[in-house]
Amino acid sequence: MTAYQIGEMVSLIFMAIALGMDAFSVSLGLGMREIRLKRIAVIGIVIGLFHIIMPFIGILLGQVISQQIGQYAVLAGGLLLVGIGAQTVFSAFNHETRRFVQPVGAGLFIFAVSVSLDSFSVGLSLGMSQVKAVIALLLFGAASMILTWTGLILGRKVHGLLGVYSEILGGSILCGFGLNMLF
Repeated sequence: MTAYQIGEMVSLIFMAIALGMDAFSVSLGLGMREIRLKRIAVIGIVIGLFHIIMPFIGILLGQVISQQIGQYAVLAGGLLLVGIGAQTVFSAFNHETRRFVQPVGAGLFIFAVSVSLDSFSVGLSLGMSQVKAVIALLLFGAASMILTWTGLILGRKVHGLLGVYSEILGGSILCGFGLNMLF
């Protein structure tokens, strides 16, 4: 592996963790509902799958857009990551309480889509930057699944001490990678 490849892999790992932080913070609150361990396993797997599907769609669209706009692709991708990260940080300061749907059936689908929407946008910007899609998707899915499990289990124990701080950390990491792409 070259230094560039190692750097790209480290960036993807940190980006995967940043994307999974949203699922982690929401799972902390959801975990306070005393969800059974079997349900926790299913929720984590579904969240992980959606963190693969949503950025995959984004990457495909990003590659199409990249071929159309060429040199502006990296600029657009960087701005998109900064925007997503800033929105994540600002939403962490929104003090409205979130209403959670039941994590079964359609409620689980809604929950999975809501926490993976940001990964669609990140996938769009990654598609513009010609990143290795399979590695990125697997990292996004694995990180979000593990962070969801961690959040649900910690939520049962901690009762919400880290929720806002994890969103701020995740948003800051996305902003940092966006700025890195821009400069």
